[in-house]
Amino acid sequence: MTSERQHPRDRGIDRAPTHRQPIDPPWSGLELRVPNDRSRESLISFVECVLVELTHADVGAEYRSSNVWGVKRTQYIAAETTGQLFRKRHYDERLGWHEQTMSRQDVRDELINRLARP
Repeated sequence: MTSERQHPRDRGIDRAPTHRQPIDPPWSGLELRVPNDRSRESLISFVECVLVELTHADVGAEYRSSNVWGVKRTQYIAAETTGQLFRKRHYDERLGWHEQTMSRQDVRDELINRLARP
């Protein structure tokens, strides 16, 4: 219950204009290195968060690895707005780019398996 004499500051109203600096979107810091010490449940949660962001924002996920033959990059991008189809783009320094369409479940399983590697 409040009274008319209550100070505006006490009501939680900020009357001064705020000039906020733009902040990074919540998905900008999603990164996970392999190997990691996360539980399987944590990896599943991380991958689900990534898949949701791929569907709702104009972003892509990238998995990078390297070996004696060079760097390999695999990118995942939503292929449509319902989040059920994704484009997988794979780059190998020896072979170049290759692209295919995958289901959400296949992308989910592939990312979880890659991130769970020792």
